[in-house]
Amino acid sequence: MADHTQMEAMLSRLKLTAIRDQLDTLLDEAARRDLSLREALAYLCEVEIARKDQRRVRMGMSIAKFPSVRTLDTFDFDAQPSVDPKTIRELATGRFVANGDAVLLLGPPGVGKTHLAIALGREAIERGYSTLFVTASSLLAQLAVAHREGKFDERLRHFAKPKLLIIDELGYLPFEPEAAHLFFQLVSRRYERGSILITSNRAVGEWGNVFGDAVVAAAILDRLLHHSHIIAIRGDSYRLKQKRRAGVVPAPDTNN
Repeated sequence: MADHTQMEAMLSRLKLTAIRDQLDTLLDEAARRDLSLREALAYLCEVEIARKDQRRVRMGMSIAKFPSVRTLDTFDFDAQPSVDPKTIRELATGRFVANGDAVLLLGPPGVGKTHLAIALGREAIERGYSTLFVTASSLLAQLAVAHREGKFDERLRHFAKPKLLIIDELGYLPFEPEAAHLFFQLVSRRYERGSILITSNRAVGEWGNVFGDAVVAAAILDRLLHHSHIIAIRGDSYRLKQKRRAGVVPAPDTNN
């Protein structure tokens, strides 16, 4: 019969580190519950799987490069009645990622688009989908530099790899004509292969102005809208609401 040291060595070899690190505690708990051998084995497996899931999620969060911590639990749906909680919960299941669909979160600045994008990205990671977050300006800058240096294909593969690519703040700055073509190549590479979630302050009808080329914009939208979920968020900025409550910014004049 193996002693404690031998058990730890075997568990290390099998990479069952959660069971190894808590071996005595877990065995005592199984005995306290009077578990059968089958039940005890299932209990130990549950503990090991939970540890591995935690590590996987932590690594996924690190790779995603989210700029802040945001969750669906902290999103104020009451403050944004134009956002349907059922629709967001459906997106949180990750089925849109599995299907390679696009999600467009549209609305003025400050209404919670980035919050929802990060929160949905976290949910995707929880469900095992690789995710990457990048602002539109950073994305285009990286693609442009790579194009000039002859490394465009390499950078394109980088942004094409994750199952979910989140592009934040599209439309705040206009694209250069060359940048619009580079963005089109990225969208084409990911089309029906990987999901894209985009936040934008511009309605899709204005994207011709954003990209500086109506033909390229139409080609991009043709691919994005083929399998898509569009959420238009209306209302005032959270930050403006807070400032108004604090008296820093006057309330809008409703008499005019």
